[in-house]
Amino acid sequence: MTRVMTGLLGGCAMMALAGAAWAQDDTIKIGVLHSLSGTMAISETTLKDTVLMMVEQQNAKGGLLGKQIEAVVVDPASDWPLFAEKARELISDQGVDAIFGCWTSVSRKSVLPVIEELNGLLFYPVQYEGEESSKNVIYTGAAPNQQAIPAVDYMTDELGVEKWALLGTDYVYPRTTNTILESYLKGKGVASEDIFVNYTPFGHSDWSKIVADVVALGKDGKKVGVVSTINGDANVGFYKELAAAGVSADDIPVMAFSVGEEELSGLDTANLVGHLAAWNYFETAESDANAAFIAEWKAKMGEDRVTNDPMEATMIGFNAWVAAVEKAGSTETDAVLEAIVGVEVPNLTGSTAEVLPNHHLTKPVLIGEIRADGQFDIVSETEPVAGDAWTDFLPESAVLDADWPGKDCGMWNTQTNSCVQVQSNY
Repeated sequence: MTRVMTGLLGGCAMMALAGAAWAQDDTIKIGVLHSLSGTMAISETTLKDTVLMMVEQQNAKGGLLGKQIEAVVVDPASDWPLFAEKARELISDQGVDAIFGCWTSVSRKSVLPVIEELNGLLFYPVQYEGEESSKNVIYTGAAPNQQAIPAVDYMTDELGVEKWALLGTDYVYPRTTNTILESYLKGKGVASEDIFVNYTPFGHSDWSKIVADVVALGKDGKKVGVVSTINGDANVGFYKELAAAGVSADDIPVMAFSVGEEELSGLDTANLVGHLAAWNYFETAESDANAAFIAEWKAKMGEDRVTNDPMEATMIGFNAWVAAVEKAGSTETDAVLEAIVGVEVPNLTGSTAEVLPNHHLTKPVLIGEIRADGQFDIVSETEPVAGDAWTDFLPESAVLDADWPGKDCGMWNTQTNSCVQVQSNY
């Protein structure tokens, strides 16, 4: 009797394990790693919704490799170490094949060692400071040469800006971007004393002194411009203080790198008209693809929900992943990475995004002026620009290239013809 029961129990256990394995194999899991609470929820919640919409659309087409896609959503709660913990949970416990997530560079830097250790795959959908190329990351947002540098050129050439206030949140993206911009501006002949740099914590709310300092820059009659890498809900207080101080876009134009339609939807934009943002997409872009995307988004989320650049980057990343999986016939990381370089998918401005050997994309550069309705008038647009992982405006980086399929290296020194093993400290 004991042997019979043991055999039955063993058989049941084996059937249960087989059932669990079948259930896991029945779907393809992806991770969604975005803050749904905390200071970054204002920006990141929309990207979670975007991934879920893309999954729903793909499943309606029949899924991927004959299976449905299952999105596993976690909330790292704007807590940077928690991003790493949640990434490990997604890969090790949930068995996801790719992760779509992170906004701030500090969250990406937190996740990076985990992704590389476990040979995971991260699609990162936000503009960033560059100075990085990981085998395990596809950077679908803008590098500095696809946002920051063209934005400064626009302010110089079109607005006549001579003095610069570089205002940022105190973490790696603003600090590295401003290091690049300081070097670039000085190389164009701007004096050190004409560049004012200031950093504030996440969630900073008292902007009176900083705005007063920016206004004081123009006492000598030179045209002042603000380059803003302020992130998250701190933007609300910053723009309110500008309005309270009576600062218009004609007086001191602000060029933002982290403010789009989603952030403006929570602000009174009446006093922000004419201030600027640099992105690779705006909701007002005119194309059939964009019209369809907006219609699908509003049908799912409501007429009051806007679209923005990181949403487009999320969509591009998801579609590039789908194309690479179909090309490879597998969701395994190495197979997908081998297949994804050279993949081209439509963007929402009427051209295409190509995944480059440095794991960055080709992207057009758009400059937009804020309208009273919280949307942007596009005042400048380029053809797609190839993303540069390593800037030409820092000496240590100017000699570096990234070539994953060719040299299996994210930091190839073109002078020594060797792969550098330690990433930049910028």
